Amino acid sequence: MLAVGLMSGTSLDGVDAALVRIDGVDAATTVELVAFETYPLSEATRARILEACRPDGADARMLCSLNMELGHLYAQTVQAICQEAGVEPASLGFVACHGQTVWHEPDASRDYVDGARYHAGTFQLGEPAVIAYTCDVRVVSNFRAMDLVAGGQGAPLVPFSEVVLYGSASRNRALLNLGGIGNVTVLPRGRGAEGVFAFDTGPGNMMIDEACRRFFGVPYDEEGRIAAAGQVDGSALAELLANPYFAAEPPKSTGRELFGAGAVEAFLARHPQLAPADAVATLTELTAASVADACVRWVVPRLEGGLDELVVGGGGAHNADLVGRIARRLPGTRVCTQEELGYSSDAKEAVAFAILGNQTVAGRPANVPAATGAREPVVLGSITYPPRPQG
Repeated sequence: MLAVGLMSGTSLDGVDAALVRIDGVDAATTVELVAFETYPLSEATRARILEACRPDGADARMLCSLNMELGHLYAQTVQAICQEAGVEPASLGFVACHGQTVWHEPDASRDYVDGARYHAGTFQLGEPAVIAYTCDVRVVSNFRAMDLVAGGQGAPLVPFSEVVLYGSASRNRALLNLGGIGNVTVLPRGRGAEGVFAFDTGPGNMMIDEACRRFFGVPYDEEGRIAAAGQVDGSALAELLANPYFAAEPPKSTGRELFGAGAVEAFLARHPQLAPADAVATLTELTAASVADACVRWVVPRLEGGLDELVVGGGGAHNADLVGRIARRLPGTRVCTQEELGYSSDAKEAVAFAILGNQTVAGRPANVPAATGAREPVVLGSITYPPRPQG
């Protein structure tokens, strides 16, 4: 059947839409990418999302409105990708919508308000009923909550799809996704889902992008040219790498709360001497160093024969300077991009959520407890049905 996977991540560069042909379930799943496009977010929408991500930034009315605004945006995205492919939205088997994360705090907070502790939670905006009504199709959403309730981090969720698409009989392979946050999925050779584990390595593009916006008025460092022209400040880098997150043992996940605009602002305030290109270079090296350190510290020791291949996807795969820095720090591992394996770096996560949505529709688990820390495999997501009877 045909389905659409939608992903809008922490980088806030747009909504990724993957139209796929998908059949089977579990290890027998087959998926073919029919069409893919990224639809940019308007600056006004992006600003509202950033405001909603601030602990003191959004009130209930704004969150309610933004939830509906993003629902309409996602519905329009489904219509646009279907029109591009000559497909009617109502003919889709389902739409899988990750939604826009505005808060992700998987560990119970030590903060108290009015004597009560904050609960661990995860919060994605983008009303699925708007998509279901507008496109006359069932919608799978709210993927992270069930894993979190089962004792997991609610992230990363892509490992199931990576086992399906990238598992190798002969090579120990790790899939590195460099979106706003970096996350890695490790696939031991010849073992299928057995032994798979995954975790967030730390910042991906998020801090780099923020520095580029502040200093150069551009949304990202195209091909890493700014970083390549700068010099890494060793002492500033060491300070950044002292963040306790990097030394924490997986499973673990993180987000804008730890590595967002506030962290960049604080970093620049502590290091006003840094030239703009040097700041971008230092933050780029931070991503490379944290990825490489995570591989050396947490990945290689768990693989017989070491890590053969690190496959880079996400927007960061287009940053040649960043990919090169990672490769130099992992001389014993082949570092390559999704494209070198015949896949799309940009479409990876949208396709992944289409695969997860397919599992939900079939009533099958799709989390990997070794990756998220959940107590058991669980069925992810909620299904919103179209408003009119089908068939």
